[in-house]
Amino acid sequence: MAFTNFPPALLNIWRGMEATHLLDAKTAALRRRSIRRYRKAPVPEGLLKEILEAALRAPSAWNLQPWRIVVVRDPATKRALREAAFGQAQVEEAPVVLVLCADLEDALNHLDEVIHPGVQGEKREAQKQAIQRAFAAMGQEERASWAAGQSYILLGYLLLLLEAYGLGSVPMLGFDPERVKAILGLPSHAAIPALVALGYPAEEGYPSHRLPLDRVVSWR
Repeated sequence: MAFTNFPPALLNIWRGMEATHLLDAKTAALRRRSIRRYRKAPVPEGLLKEILEAALRAPSAWNLQPWRIVVVRDPATKRALREAAFGQAQVEEAPVVLVLCADLEDALNHLDEVIHPGVQGEKREAQKQAIQRAFAAMGQEERASWAAGQSYILLGYLLLLLEAYGLGSVPMLGFDPERVKAILGLPSHAAIPALVALGYPAEEGYPSHRLPLDRVVSWR
């Protein structure tokens, strides 16, 4: 990874973490907790790109990948997003806020980007037509809801990867989506499934409190 304008001491810490402390999926899942206070240390752009590239391996129906992510680091924009998120302090104080946007219209308008290149000729055209038919009967609001549901799969991947790479995070559903779209210039038809504040933790957060397996899992 290439880093620019990053303090050498912090860079050495990160390189050591990268070499020896990347958590496996199970450990990350067991250790993860929501973090709302962050250190001032910046999160390197190269590290964010690596995490996002891995998170984007998340599956989606028809491989449509209707999610779009806005990485917000600008202080003024974070301040505006904090107001749209009903004053949640972590939106402004975290080094980075990810805005998860679901835009099925964009995905449907660019099907050649998502259909596997190994599918060609008549089979490719048939697949494109099948996808278009599946959504033709849906209204715009229903399509947006469907895309938001798919985007939560990406959110799960993302939260685990952030933990695995030593970053704290908190997903947020409490915000005014129309104000968020207006601040960032996002399409009016898009859905905003979540905001994610992230950075190097300045607190431990509450230990996980979850229902036991036999409370939520049944066997047939």
